[in-house]
Amino acid sequence: MSMGLSVYLVDLSVVRGAIGSGDVKLRRMIGGRFKRHIASADEQFSHEIEQGAPSRYEALRAVIDGGPFDDRYGFQYGYAYQLVCEFYGKALFNNDFSPYRGSWLEDVDAGLAQLDIKAVELTEFTYGFPPSPLPRPEWVPTYGEWSPQECREALTQWENTTPDQRQAVDREVREAIESCVDWFREAQKKDGFGIAGFNY
Repeated sequence: MSMGLSVYLVDLSVVRGAIGSGDVKLRRMIGGRFKRHIASADEQFSHEIEQGAPSRYEALRAVIDGGPFDDRYGFQYGYAYQLVCEFYGKALFNNDFSPYRGSWLEDVDAGLAQLDIKAVELTEFTYGFPPSPLPRPEWVPTYGEWSPQECREALTQWENTTPDQRQAVDREVREAIESCVDWFREAQKKDGFGIAGFNY
């Protein structure tokens, strides 16, 4: 089965601050911007909604209001939080990670470790937790973050590698790592910005 990773350049404090903010204007703006996406998602998950899951907009309302949440339908709140990140942030190039199969994230993490880049791991986007009080989905989307400091440290670690060290890494893995390096550089351009990632 194929998976996909979507990553966003965001001010992590801003997107976290949206949770439980009660900001009706924000909710309406997100709902308006992503109206077609929300309608498509409701069609895709119509069976789950018929079984009691909140619609995507209802899930967005719960995220902005800070609840109430139904832990059985954590996926809807995760996808609603992704809308918040997309609203505030910038989607980053992810062709090396969407779609992917099997242990690809682990393989790229192994390449990072081979280069002694230890500040970040792609599997953080698989094994991390959504911000509190959002319930953790049983399956997808999973969520993780790279802080501004982690991005800065990882970029420094990359810059400390030699061309020979880089060439020793499997070509496809190296190209994926170079995409991550581009994310690090993007994060450095804006004070306080990090990376939010959703794996699904």
